[in-house]
Amino acid sequence: MIQRLIAIQQELSSKVRIVPLGAEPRLVAGVDAWCHQRTIRAGVAVFSLPGKMLVYAEAAERDEEFPYVPCFLSFRELSAMTEAIRRLPEPPDLILVDGQGIAHPRGLGIASHLGVELGIPTIGCAKSRLVGEYEEPGPERGSWRPLVYQGRTVGAVLRTRANVRPLFVSPGHLVCLDDAIRFVLEFCNGYRLPEPLREADRVSRATGF
Repeated sequence: MIQRLIAIQQELSSKVRIVPLGAEPRLVAGVDAWCHQRTIRAGVAVFSLPGKMLVYAEAAERDEEFPYVPCFLSFRELSAMTEAIRRLPEPPDLILVDGQGIAHPRGLGIASHLGVELGIPTIGCAKSRLVGEYEEPGPERGSWRPLVYQGRTVGAVLRTRANVRPLFVSPGHLVCLDDAIRFVLEFCNGYRLPEPLREADRVSRATGF
């Protein structure tokens, strides 16, 4: 089973494109998921730019068909995430994902997998490191250091709030590292996590959907 999933990741990672955004996004989404009683619940929250106002929120549930296994998170959560995004009135132009982008052993974290699946630019925004080495960034907001894996810069260790633990930000698909850093900071308004991800977490944990 694991070897088959590795083969899928290797195939899909060849489709990942790390390039600058073609245009400034008008709608920026956050997507998150969690498991409750063997059900995966995903929430998506969409914010406008400029203005950074919440404009859409949706959620979706799927039965848990795959356990939590490090490096294979997308096979557990992706189905619920894509369903929640497809329920939106219109697709977002950029998605922040609670997870890794190319900072992954095979270059296909859940943000990259989602981006390839939907053809939408994605950014991975993780609270902990999966792969790579780095030096600690400075204590001030906006300070960052490269996350390097096998001689390649795969992300940034980014201080999103002064004197708090950094986030591990990596391009997912159709964005570059500079874009990833810029938009994560754009939506970190006094908190460690970007507001679209904070709201997506709230939506995923809400009852009655």
